[in-house]
Amino acid sequence: MTPLISRRATGRSGLVTLICGALAAGGLTAAGVATLEPGAASASSHREAPLISGTPQYDNTDVYAFVSPDEPDTTTVIANWIPFEEPAGGPNFYTFADDAQYDIHIDNNGDGQGELLFRCTFTTHRKNGDTFLYNTGPVTSLDDPDLNITQTYDIDLIRLKDQHVMSKTRIADDVPVAPSNVGKASMPDYGALRAQAIHKAAGGARTFAGQADDPFFLDLRVFDLLYGGNLSEVGRDTLKGYNVNTIALQVPNDLIRESAEQPVVGIWSTTQRRNAQGYYAQVSRLGNPLVNEVVNPQKDKDKFNASVPWDDAQFLKNVTNPELPKLIEAIYKIPAPAEPRNDLVDVFLKGVEGLNRPPNVRPAEELRLNTSIKPSAHPKRLGVLDGDNAGFPNGRRLTDDVIDIALQVVEGELVGAKNDLGDAVDANDKKFEHRFPYVAEPTAGSRGALAKGTTEGADVRSGLADALRPAGSSAGSGNTVLIAASAASGAAGVLLIGTALAWWRRRLQRPY
Repeated sequence: MTPLISRRATGRSGLVTLICGALAAGGLTAAGVATLEPGAASASSHREAPLISGTPQYDNTDVYAFVSPDEPDTTTVIANWIPFEEPAGGPNFYTFADDAQYDIHIDNNGDGQGELLFRCTFTTHRKNGDTFLYNTGPVTSLDDPDLNITQTYDIDLIRLKDQHVMSKTRIADDVPVAPSNVGKASMPDYGALRAQAIHKAAGGARTFAGQADDPFFLDLRVFDLLYGGNLSEVGRDTLKGYNVNTIALQVPNDLIRESAEQPVVGIWSTTQRRNAQGYYAQVSRLGNPLVNEVVNPQKDKDKFNASVPWDDAQFLKNVTNPELPKLIEAIYKIPAPAEPRNDLVDVFLKGVEGLNRPPNVRPAEELRLNTSIKPSAHPKRLGVLDGDNAGFPNGRRLTDDVIDIALQVVEGELVGAKNDLGDAVDANDKKFEHRFPYVAEPTAGSRGALAKGTTEGADVRSGLADALRPAGSSAGSGNTVLIAASAASGAAGVLLIGTALAWWRRRLQRPY
């Protein structure tokens, strides 16, 4: 078995042909990219930089952008925050920050600057400050009195020219956020809550904000010196069972692209946090996956998150002379491709010639999407690398295996070094939805242990049932708190029944 191997793609004609053609036709040279102004702008950022790892509410984990498969006249953009949300992590569950601006930027003319900005801001509401509970009973709707902690959000569409605001239009006003999925007892029909959180805006747009299953699938033991140097744990989806907070937009293609003749858009996201003086400072940026995690060195990571695209020439050497191939060579003896890596610059900073490169492009690390390319009826996980032009790096679909794609390209797939490198995690642990917002429902707190693949869940629940039964009572007593596990349905959780529930709700109605 080849080190870091994944199943081989059935074809390599797509991206290889396009890139080789671009390079042969007078593509980039070291001198040609030296004048880069907007450069490597964004990254997949599950705790990717020292400062942002300590403030997860502001940490943007991934950005996805794709032509909507069920409504191809629209584009869906999904941006996620707060990595590694443990589903049972109460009593203070996961909220967006009230002092942040969560921004999605659209560059529709290839100049490296945003012409459109979708700005999302949040407000937290509390019904009862005299309880420690996130919810005080089963929640059946977003306006349920038992949902104690709620959030609402606004989205403004801001039109820019040379970074100056030209107009501002509110497309979402005081819209409810889908809550954290506390568990089956608290939220017996979470799907209904999610459906209520989908907002239909004017002009055919849709918005959603709330918790979701983390759609990124990969084996993060890569940071243990590339899977421990012996592949003993390769193939484990580290993010299985964890959730994120999601902002999703579905907007008409004609709203975001410059014209039908110029359908390519560049997309990235940022988080700005308000400081003590009331001013906002940028603390996170993200477009293409993995840049700030594995391309930028430690000395550049915080600087990168706080900088702007048009000042990113300072990071160019991190792309043309990447560290990862040298690390793989040192551990697995796979020769690193020759430098400078102009193939990486061509793909990730300019877009692919004839696919998703806008005319007169200024190099900038953006997630570039050609909105005129129709969705694939049968998407391939390796995207353009396997001949599927509707996939990464032409935008990024939820099912695109960006780890395998990135490893193969970084190891020289486009410059003749054929390889099948990957992490052996080829799909998400949960199926994605067929309709907006497409991301899978979050793992419930009552199923958190089993969802992460442990074998301890049933034993833990059995032990809790005994521990929580009052001394001298028998199983099934109407005055007990019963822990029930349903093997037939696979849905297990804490069920508050009988007079215990009635007593609890009466108690909450009285002041302490």
